Amino acid sequence: MHDWPAPVEIVNPTGTSSVVLLCPHASNYLPPQYGTLGVPPSELQRHIAWDIGAASVTRSLATLLDAVAFLGTSSRLLIDLNRPVESVSSIVTRSEHTDIPANVGITAQERALRAARVFRPHHQAIAEHLAKRKAGGRRTVIVAIHSFTPTYDGVARAWHVGVLFAASKPFAQATIERLRAHDASLNVGANVPYTVEPDTDYGVLVYGDDIGNPALEFELRQDLVACAQDQQRWARTLADALAVDKV
Repeated sequence: MHDWPAPVEIVNPTGTSSVVLLCPHASNYLPPQYGTLGVPPSELQRHIAWDIGAASVTRSLATLLDAVAFLGTSSRLLIDLNRPVESVSSIVTRSEHTDIPANVGITAQERALRAARVFRPHHQAIAEHLAKRKAGGRRTVIVAIHSFTPTYDGVARAWHVGVLFAASKPFAQATIERLRAHDASLNVGANVPYTVEPDTDYGVLVYGDDIGNPALEFELRQDLVACAQDQQRWARTLADALAVDKV
């Protein structure tokens, strides 16, 4: 099991900000015993395996805000850290138009192994950190960082960034307004290209809405965060736009 990485990368664990950053799809790593899960290696560089650019944006944002960040260390194709383990999309057999042969017909034992090695300890680390914050009387604001493909099923997505939310509408709306004020040319959407749903989301709900912490998720278009310079620029933009003072 030595080829399994630590289930979570914690950046800036002593950060003083009220913001807690989550980046569950930071990595496309697969333990060698899984090979490529039966897909061409080139597919592991695509969105089906990870959120391109999200990890670098998250690390930069953690520095700018002096915030702690929790990053995933394995590919979402192994097990998705942003889905409940009982969700049908926790371990996918097909992602977009790509079959994942090694995930077809896996045993309950294999599912339990992936949950035990990756999902549960990852989220245990987050839960323990939040419990310590609460015990210390510290405020917590959950911010998740993701990225999305410029096109899906041949349909172009015009948004530059989406701000996803469920219960924390005032926080999200104030942040959207600041993003638009920052740059009038930005195409900013509310709850696009996805919406927050219990079956397809985890962090924003479990660590945010469900326990009374303000929470939102940024979805950045991947072609806009493909290089280091753009990743740092977007981190600065998000740092300036987050309306933490409004919650």
